[in-house]
Amino acid sequence: KRSNIGKRADLEGKFFRSSWEANYARYLNFLIKAKEIVRWEFEVDTFEFHAIKKGTRFYTPDFKVFKTETEFEYHEIKGYMDAKSATKLKRMKKYYPDVKVVLIDKKAYSAIAKVACKLVLGWEGNYGCK
Repeated sequence: KRSNIGKRADLEGKFFRSSWEANYARYLNFLIKAKEIVRWEFEVDTFEFHAIKKGTRFYTPDFKVFKTETEFEYHEIKGYMDAKSATKLKRMKKYYPDVKVVLIDKKAYSAIAKVACKLVLGWEGNYGCK
C-alpha cells in the first residue's frame, strides 16, 4: 500500500513509504510496551544476491524485529505482491535460508489492524479496522 509517504512525528520523524508501514511501526511500539518484543529497527540491513548479475540483486526488509537482545527476524509489509517483490522474497529463501522473513500481507495486516486500530495511539486510516 503506497499511500501517505513521508515522515511521522510520532515515530521519531522516521520516513515511511506507506501508512501500513507507519502503523506497523506503531504496532511494534505497542508490542515493546507489552514486553512481547525488545525493539525494532527500520530498513537497517540490505542483502545482496551475489550470484545474480542482472535484475533484482538487493533486498532491504522493512523491519528488523528483536524478540530478545540477540534473537531477531525480519518483517516485510506488502499490501500488494508485485513480481519484483516476489522475486526478492524467493531469492532470500534461496540465498539466505537461515534468515527468517515474516510477510505481513493484506490478510495479516487486516488481522492486526482489526485489533490494533483501537489500541494503538496515532493509527492511520481505517483499513481493516472493524
